[in-house]
Amino acid sequence: MRAIWKGAIAFGLVNVPVKVYSATEDHDVSLHQVHEKDGGRIRYQRRCEICGEVVEYKNIAKAYDDGEQTVVLTDEDLASLPVEKSREIDVVEFVPSDQVDPILFDRTYYLEPDSKSTKSYVLLRRTLEETDRTAIVQFSLRQKSRLGALRVRGDVLTLQTLLWEDEVREAAFPSLEESVRISAKELEMSSALVDSFSSDFDPSGFTDEYQEQLRTLIEAKLEKGEALDRQETFGEEAEEEGGKVLDLMEALRRSVEKNRGKKSGTATKKEPDEKKPAAKSSSRKTKKGA
Repeated sequence: MRAIWKGAIAFGLVNVPVKVYSATEDHDVSLHQVHEKDGGRIRYQRRCEICGEVVEYKNIAKAYDDGEQTVVLTDEDLASLPVEKSREIDVVEFVPSDQVDPILFDRTYYLEPDSKSTKSYVLLRRTLEETDRTAIVQFSLRQKSRLGALRVRGDVLTLQTLLWEDEVREAAFPSLEESVRISAKELEMSSALVDSFSSDFDPSGFTDEYQEQLRTLIEAKLEKGEALDRQETFGEEAEEEGGKVLDLMEALRRSVEKNRGKKSGTATKKEPDEKKPAAKSSSRKTKKGA
C-alpha cells in the first residue's frame, strides 16, 4: 500500500505522527464505453467552449460562477488556504462509540505510526479500546475540510471520514405517519422468522454475485464470441411466483418453515414441473451457498 497523506494526531499536548492509507478498494470489473457497431473506443475530449481548443488536464483550473461573474481558482490559490496547509488530525472530543450514527460514515483509512517510537500510537489505541470511546477529529484532506472518527480495528487505528450533518437527508415519508395495527401473533411470527435467520456475521461468507456472473459472461464471450448461449451459460430463469397476494401471517409462516427446512438440511419438496432456479444478476451481496 502507498501512503496518500502524512500528518499527526493531536490531542492536548500529545502528538502522534501517522501515515494515512486507503483501507478499501473497488473489486468491480473495469468496463469502458465502445461503439457497438465496430467496437471502437469512445473517448471524451476536454474542449474549451470559447476557443474550441482541446485542453490538457494540467491546464484546467476550477472556477466559481454566480451567474454573472466567473472567478477562476488555480491549484496555487486553493493550496494557499490556511486549513489546506494544516497537517494535523485535531481531536475535538472523545464520545461514547454508540453515539456515532453509522449513516454518517463515509470513507475508511488506516493509520500507520510514522515515528521510530510507537508508544504514543499504542497508548491512544489502547485508551480508545479500554474506554470504549471514539475520537471525533477535524482535518483537511484533498482540498476539503473534514470531520472524522478515530476508531480501533484489531491493532490498527482507523480514520473514518464522517458526513457533515447537513449532508444527511431527512427521511420524511407521509406513509409512515399512518396508524398501523400490529397484532401480537404477527409480531411473534416475525420474531420467529428473525430467529430462523439468526447468525454471527462473517463478511467472508458473502460474495458479490453480479461481479462473479459478469466475469463468467466475459470469459464465455471470449471463448464463444457472439455464438454465446446465455441460457446455457447461466441456466434457465426461475419462474417467479407472481399474481399471488399472500396474507401477512401466511407469508410469515411459510418463510419460517422454508428457512427452518434449509437449516435442518431438509429441502422443501419441489413440484414436478418446477424449473431449477438460476442465479440472478444482482449487485446486492448475497450469502455463499444461500
